Amino acid sequence: MAMKEIILNDMKNAMKAQDAVKLSALRFLQSAIKNKEIELRPKAIADQDVIAVIKKLCNQHKDSIEQYSKAARQDLVDNEQAQLKVIEAYLPKQMSREELEKVIVQIIAETKAASMKDMGAVIKATMAKTAGAADGKMISEIVKTKLG
Repeated sequence: MAMKEIILNDMKNAMKAQDAVKLSALRFLQSAIKNKEIELRPKAIADQDVIAVIKKLCNQHKDSIEQYSKAARQDLVDNEQAQLKVIEAYLPKQMSREELEKVIVQIIAETKAASMKDMGAVIKATMAKTAGAADGKMISEIVKTKLG
């Protein structure tokens, strides 16, 4: 079953269970997926596109949590954290830092990267190889330390 269909089914189940937080988060996610579908027309949306949308929404929620924390709005922080938890459940299992370091070291060896000039190529290859299972910030940090 495609990611899009799984999310739609979970949204229906949240409606039946009257789970307001989950329903709200999934409606927001469904809307973002629909916008991405429109953007990709006439090509059909793939699971990797859905994962990219989910990651983008997770980053937006994290930014919102940070902003609401600075503004001392704990009620909004709690709401954003609850929605983030629902959305993150649809991401693939994230790689640990150690696993990611092994992959990056391997890619650096394959691409013969030697300096910070090669950072873009290493990050691009790592993103392709991990396919959504690694955080972009963590990849960037590790590549900087390995090449710097």
